[in-house]
Amino acid sequence: MRTISLANETDFSGWKAAARRLRLAGVEPASARFVTAGSVQGGLFDADEGPGAVAVDDAFVVPRTFMETAGDLILHRAPDRFDLMYRLLWRLRDEPDLMRVVSDPDVAAAAERVKNVRRASHKMKAFVRFRETRDAQGDLWVAWFEPAHRVLEKTAPFFARRYSTMRWSILTPDGTAHWDGEGLAFGPPGRQEEAPQDDEVEDFWRTYYASTFNPARLRTRMMQSEMPKQYWKNLPEASLIPELVASAASRTEVMVSEPSSLPNEKFQRLRPPTVDRTSTDELVALEPADLERGVQNCRRCPLWRDATQGVCGQGPREARLMIVGEQPGDHEDLAGQPFVGPAGQVLDAALAEAGVQRGAVYLTNAVKHFKHEPRGKRRLHKTPEAGEVQACRWWLDQERRLVKPRLILAMGATAGLAVLGRKPSVMAERGALIETSDGARVLLTLHPAFVLRVPDPEARRRAHATLVEDLKMARREAGLA
Repeated sequence: MRTISLANETDFSGWKAAARRLRLAGVEPASARFVTAGSVQGGLFDADEGPGAVAVDDAFVVPRTFMETAGDLILHRAPDRFDLMYRLLWRLRDEPDLMRVVSDPDVAAAAERVKNVRRASHKMKAFVRFRETRDAQGDLWVAWFEPAHRVLEKTAPFFARRYSTMRWSILTPDGTAHWDGEGLAFGPPGRQEEAPQDDEVEDFWRTYYASTFNPARLRTRMMQSEMPKQYWKNLPEASLIPELVASAASRTEVMVSEPSSLPNEKFQRLRPPTVDRTSTDELVALEPADLERGVQNCRRCPLWRDATQGVCGQGPREARLMIVGEQPGDHEDLAGQPFVGPAGQVLDAALAEAGVQRGAVYLTNAVKHFKHEPRGKRRLHKTPEAGEVQACRWWLDQERRLVKPRLILAMGATAGLAVLGRKPSVMAERGALIETSDGARVLLTLHPAFVLRVPDPEARRRAHATLVEDLKMARREAGLA
């Protein structure tokens, strides 16, 4: 019997080197076994050896599907996984298409275990709960997790991408993962008592979880399939589940017996009717105050769900020039005012150079809610889709009806889409007056956020000069002093 000692339970490189050498030496699966260092004592006639080295000339080719399967299979907790991997490798010598035979017992066993490993990785992504603490370097987020299989190193890069701006550690019985904001490092097994047991955020999370629990849609078996009980002890919301499940039936009866609620009359008045959104002929007459309230209550597209508030346009009621951007940014979403963030500062500088007073211009956006995706503690801008621009165009048309500008300056392709009803080529069409079907006069220019993102200083200077040049033309065409 040839016994191979591997460095640890997931020593894939060591297993590959030893398995190649054993197969080249003609050692059959029944005469080989793999153990981790110090885990099993050898028999009287065992030949104990390390992984060893394999000469380049002795290498042989195996299907990629086998390497992908083996890379995940070694993470399974089954003690015979090394033997199964070597048995498959041995059989590939005479059965090169073995991995395609899904009915083969060895292939089927490997596929089932790989599925379990990948499921464990998915559950880790779903059920890791970080708790806030502090160390000498500042804020630190720590989580204790007990994965069904040894998937820490496989799954940790997901958390590094998702929480790239946070310092965090994940502790498991198999090892630990640490992210310092720049690099990922792995360490020895952790202990549950090393992780914080609670933090103040969890009370808010439990309140949120309980308030969003819908007893009428409870499917206990399905819930336990997606959220197995083995993970409950590390989930703050799990303490609420037994009570919520027990009271679901009675709460559902109460919900069904109650009369349906009447719609909010004020909101009904502000809801825009179903009209042709490419035309302003059928717009209802809203005053500025009604327009502001209507934007706050708008549900024409899903963007309102993640935004702090809607951001309506601002400026004189009869401004000669209307400037349209893409959407509110992070600063605008919090302040409730257009162009107050970094892009707004670029626009302010360009307006000053062009001799245009900001107070004489009506500033607005094609989309009234901030579209973003979370990245750690930051909210990163996402470009609105055409359907979202079209849904919000009703509000832009209302602003145009109220202000009646002599000229509309559309900054960027999204603003151009909202004003013109088509996505323009900004650089090809800028500098020329465009007349729309309803008689509006439009100029296209760069968006200040584009100028801000240009990495090369000289190219950024040229882009800023282009924006200023277009603002000067807009001033002349709008008849501003």
